[in-house]
Amino acid sequence: MKFLDQAKIYTRSGHGGPGAVSFRREAHVPFGGPDGGDGGRGGDVVAYAVAGLNTLIDYRYQQHFKAQSGKPGAGRDRSGAGGQPVSLKLPVGTQILADDQETVLADLTEEGQEFILAKGGAGGKGNAFFKSSTNRAPRKSQPGEVGQEMWVWLRLKLIADAGLLGLPNAGKSTFLSAVSAARPKIADYPFTTLHPNLGVVGIDDREFVMADIPGLIEGAHRGAGLGHRFLGHVERCRVLLHLVDVTGDDPVAAWRTLRDELAAYGGGLADKQEVLALTKIDAAPDGYAEDVRDELQKAGAGTVTTLSSVSGAGVRDLLRHLMSTIESAREAEAAPQEPVPWSP
Repeated sequence: MKFLDQAKIYTRSGHGGPGAVSFRREAHVPFGGPDGGDGGRGGDVVAYAVAGLNTLIDYRYQQHFKAQSGKPGAGRDRSGAGGQPVSLKLPVGTQILADDQETVLADLTEEGQEFILAKGGAGGKGNAFFKSSTNRAPRKSQPGEVGQEMWVWLRLKLIADAGLLGLPNAGKSTFLSAVSAARPKIADYPFTTLHPNLGVVGIDDREFVMADIPGLIEGAHRGAGLGHRFLGHVERCRVLLHLVDVTGDDPVAAWRTLRDELAAYGGGLADKQEVLALTKIDAAPDGYAEDVRDELQKAGAGTVTTLSSVSGAGVRDLLRHLMSTIESAREAEAAPQEPVPWSP
């Protein structure tokens, strides 16, 4: 299935049905009267967050969604049938934005969450509604309300336990393929990965979801490359796994570049817990990885681990450390928040 994390669609709810003007006329019934029924209500456009989806590709080939209009009322006090709604099944983590791409209308972060995107128009009243002691034979009715229509943007931000970050060719896809069943494209040139990949990683009878975010470059927070869109996926990750290529020209500068991009993007990305690892140690001279690790720690990187996705060296130790960090983040999210004291 092809990955798509952004789509623009047109939605329109159903129009309300018109009310009827009708009078009761039956043989041997001396007292007739108005009996026009109300029109039916128009259908809604409803968005649902469902499990099992991680792409918006369905909304690339169908962009218009129109709910059914309500049926008109009829005589004998018969109300019109309501219009059928339209359901939009969206992946968990989808944001619905207005046409300006800035106003967030809804943020579907939990499975089963629903949002009425466009409410159907109310049905018009028939002439039976307007009868009174002073108006025994009203000859008026109401037209149905017009449905709501709008263009909206759907933007998917993948929800994962760990986000895999790094500059191009840092070994992210190779690492994901080594620790999960995901099979991202791997090649010896930059920007091999063009869209995020998800993989389920298992370690010691425990599992977590890892998202491979395509290589970010300097200036990504300003829209350089496709980094601005990719950084949006990082917002949903609990923990960041930052991979640095030990065989690169300047591993310390590579780490600082990505940290600067996270801070410049905002959204709390720079405050997320980070696990830093040096990759491709099998291609480095003996002792070189340890020297780079010391330099990173002196630069303020904290704990730095080393690994090789090809040989498997250090991979399981890293996964155990990452799993414990994720569990700590989960517990922190589940802990009840202390109420903020009220102040005038």
